[in-house]
Amino acid sequence: MKKYFEILKKCPLFYGIGEDDLLRMLTCFGAKVVSFDKKFTIFAEGKSVKHIGIVLSGSVQVVQMDYYGNRSILSVIGEGDMFAEAFACAEEQFLPVSIIAGEPSEVMLIECSHILHTCKNNCGFHGQLIFNLMKELANKTIMFHKKLDITSKRSTRDKLMTYLVTVAKEAGTNSFEIPFDRQELADYLGVDRSGLSAEIGKLKNEGIIENRKNRFVIL
Repeated sequence: MKKYFEILKKCPLFYGIGEDDLLRMLTCFGAKVVSFDKKFTIFAEGKSVKHIGIVLSGSVQVVQMDYYGNRSILSVIGEGDMFAEAFACAEEQFLPVSIIAGEPSEVMLIECSHILHTCKNNCGFHGQLIFNLMKELANKTIMFHKKLDITSKRSTRDKLMTYLVTVAKEAGTNSFEIPFDRQELADYLGVDRSGLSAEIGKLKNEGIIENRKNRFVIL
């Protein structure tokens, strides 16, 4: 477990917790590390979920399919970040989304009940752990509202530009990479791929953006 400490220190769940306590915690919780191939379904829609996941390498996507089989990417979780914590804490019997490896990935899985309920050892770090979890749930709620602001725009052009401006602000530069290929970006924005490609072409011709694969520049 020690080889993952530098990554785990970046995880919001473990803020303020020292390495000695972290090692004891992971042992106490029975944390396990699992490797997944690209596109492997880690948690499937319609199933129950009891574990919180932490990405140690690679990335995972939170995906939802509609009645007609259209895919929507709700979020992308990168190295050091958590996923499925809201569903595990709520003890959802039927997961409303699927969580899929976006690339070959290593993931740490921790059973949520171990975090929410203190053990007989009465570990001093447990209160900090629960505080961190609640704070991260609040931050994820804010992120959800940001995504809602993007996808609620009426046109493909408005959705795309709102997303690009949001990423540019977060990156602190007008030149940045996004974590999606063209199809994934269309799935994230909830638009048709061909229509998205057409809008990107128009914005390039109008001198508003530059684009090469997943790198964008807002001019």
